[in-house]
Amino acid sequence: MAFPTSRRRALAARPAVVLLGTALLGSAALAGCADPGASAAGNPTGGAQATAARNGVVYNTSPDQQRIRAEKDPALAAKVPALISKDGKLTVATTAGSIPLSFHATDDKTPIGSELDVAQLVADKLGLELDVQVTSWENWPLKTQSGDFEAVFSNVGVNKDRVKLFDFASYRAAYMGFEAKKSATYDIKGADDISGLKVSVGSGTNQEKILLAWNKELEAKGKAPATLQYYSSDADTILALSSGRTDLNIAPYPSTVYRENTRDDLKVVGKVNAGWPSETLVAATTLRGNGLAPVISEALNEVIGDGSYGKVLERWGLSEEALPESKTITAENFAATPATATAAPSQAGKAS
Repeated sequence: MAFPTSRRRALAARPAVVLLGTALLGSAALAGCADPGASAAGNPTGGAQATAARNGVVYNTSPDQQRIRAEKDPALAAKVPALISKDGKLTVATTAGSIPLSFHATDDKTPIGSELDVAQLVADKLGLELDVQVTSWENWPLKTQSGDFEAVFSNVGVNKDRVKLFDFASYRAAYMGFEAKKSATYDIKGADDISGLKVSVGSGTNQEKILLAWNKELEAKGKAPATLQYYSSDADTILALSSGRTDLNIAPYPSTVYRENTRDDLKVVGKVNAGWPSETLVAATTLRGNGLAPVISEALNEVIGDGSYGKVLERWGLSEEALPESKTITAENFAATPATATAAPSQAGKAS
């Protein structure tokens, strides 16, 4: 897939730094859930076109995705705001930094993954061409506000800060996974379990927010906080973990499961909702008040109903994160909308 130079957004690399204890959160609340690495890590096959995983999933990592497609719904297409539909495209931002959610194919330039497959279903239903734009993790909020991006499909979780600026259409449960070396004996369930450990985390993410809160808990108890470590890419992060320079990594749960099932040296040692201490959902993110989120929710509910949504998640080993329905979440209904992260019974898969 070729992208016009004027619309392409390069991923911004971040220097590796180590922060001790509880660093300031700053403006991280607006960022999404996924690790913002400049390249996806964990693919042991290098340039291979497919990876057969221990969980039974065969991951197609080639540029030729042969995506599952949906039929246009003319009535739904007519509901798309005119400012968005006038060019015939749905311009979607993604960060392409986390297998199997959003990452670069074996040609190192084509963005693929479950996030873009779901976006394709939505674009199909709305009768629009999917226009994928890869951006840096820090840029999607500003670029969505400016109108450069019409929707973000990049593992973004809903929270009280984001609903002030954006509207959401939910499409997947939101979990974070802790991973460690195969020989580790950790069982991570809460703050006490990370005391004194070195934990790698993406800057400006929900998982960082969780760790900072847990460190405050530990300090209040007089216990040693975790040392938070930051790396410029997923590849560097996983190298640090596998070499023993860090004890744990926290990342989107689907990515940790992927690595557990495609590598011999790592395993998942904990799972936490991305909205801890509450719950949240992964959602398509749109500019607040522009009328697109409700239409995306309707499109998602149609593909949930016809089974194509379930096939997409199954294709990427994400069936256990399927939702029974999409909800439109805005500042007006955020407090009253339960973040139901329970998978639809008919689409639930084996837990890893």
